[in-house]
Amino acid sequence: MIHLDWEKRETIKQVKCIHDNAAKYVVNNVLTVGKTYDVKNETEEFIFIIDNSGKIGGFYKDYFEAV
Repeated sequence: MIHLDWEKRETIKQVKCIHDNAAKYVVNNVLTVGKTYDVKNETEEFIFIIDNSGKIGGFYKDYFEAV
């Protein structure tokens, strides 16, 4: 049940948002292009960050590049 304390976990790495043009979902409300985010968890397909809403969100890795 790792998801219960993600906000308090140590940051794994930082990533920079490179675009917010989503084909299916609206992500431009919670991501800012050019902003650096702290990664709290990562899978093969997703990165979990604290987004602009202040909550943990899972996003496809193609929105980001390593800092």
